[in-house]
Amino acid sequence: MSTALVIIDIQNDYFPGGRMELVGSESAASCAALLLKEFRHAGWPLIHIRHVSTRPGAGFFLPDTSGVQIHPTVAPRAGETIITKQFPNSFRETDLLERLTAAGVDSLLICGMMTSMCVDATVRAAFDLGFSCTVAHDACATRDLAHNGVAVPAHQVQAAFLAALGAVYADVKGTDEILGTILSA
Repeated sequence: MSTALVIIDIQNDYFPGGRMELVGSESAASCAALLLKEFRHAGWPLIHIRHVSTRPGAGFFLPDTSGVQIHPTVAPRAGETIITKQFPNSFRETDLLERLTAAGVDSLLICGMMTSMCVDATVRAAFDLGFSCTVAHDACATRDLAHNGVAVPAHQVQAAFLAALGAVYADVKGTDEILGTILSA
């Protein structure tokens, strides 16, 4: 079984001062950086996903802005794979599936932003494509949402989406638990 680390959309616009600041983005990026460090050290497959907004009226991840850049905490090194997407699902209209298949990957460790959008869409798609998925819950971040006049704080959004993913689509674990498993293997 070969596992790839997939880091989704940890980009500058999601951080303080960005155009779509998330709750807990700095903490999540720090956890993702720990996972990235271990995968780099072991020489295991890893993929950086970067969203570029091309739809009319988009307010963040705009081409040719600093906000669209991958955050320095998890910045890719020369030779690391970067896939650019325009949709929440990282597989849609990208070569992610082909790259994973070519590398013999059958298991994904997923982290990134936004839990309630791109992480959720990608995990569900990966599961449907036959991948075994683990989500590093503390290496993900989201934002406050509202529905039908009800404000939903980010920590509740995060809990609801991770609970739903954990019910069927993925093992949902903390970075420490994941690193403990990696280091003891």
